[in-house]
Amino acid sequence: MSATPASEITRLLQAYHPTLDTESDLPTRLLTLVYNELRNTARALMARERANHTLQPTSLVHEAWLRLFNGQNMNWNDRAHFLGIAARC
Repeated sequence: MSATPASEITRLLQAYHPTLDTESDLPTRLLTLVYNELRNTARALMARERANHTLQPTSLVHEAWLRLFNGQNMNWNDRAHFLGIAARC
């Protein structure tokens, strides 16, 4: 039986240790699993901004991703915890 996306996301988050990570494609695999959800969250946040702003949801997701994976050792409990921190970024 294959893992559900939520449990796979949680497994990847708990396995990620930037200083010890032997699975170099882990952030890329994680991004593949959460990108659409992050983009939808960004789109909803940007809808509340003034009409003539220039930041796009895709750019916002990319900026948040860079902040999330800047080499610091983060300890995410699960998918919900990660998405909450990503939304704040």
